[in-house]
Amino acid sequence: MIDFDEELKKFHPSLEVDDTEEAVMSRDEPDVLDLMFSMLGIKYKEKE
Repeated sequence: MIDFDEELKKFHPSLEVDDTEEAVMSRDEPDVLDLMFSMLGIKYKEKE
């Protein structure tokens, strides 16, 4: 049987995941909503 508490104690996040997340989040690429608003000519204010 798997002891989930023991397995969670041994868990360490993968460094590749952290690196990938940082690389993706640092880019200012348009998403689907940005593209739709642009096509429809709608202006919106981003949260800062």
